[in-house]
Amino acid sequence: MSERAAPFHCPYCGDEDLRPNEQGHGAWECAACSRAFQLKFLGLLAPGSSGKAPGGKEI
Repeated sequence: MSERAAPFHCPYCGDEDLRPNEQGHGAWECAACSRAFQLKFLGLLAPGSSGKAPGGKEI
């Protein structure tokens, strides 16, 4: 089984110097801007959906 995909760049500054963060699964830190962030898979959208993720949150 393959590992999960890692982000290619920081969503805040765009730099590529990312490292896993010790906060847990999906947590990353950017060495360039000193920000930490977490990625979370929300689910699959049905074809023709309204663009809202499960739970009604806007994507």
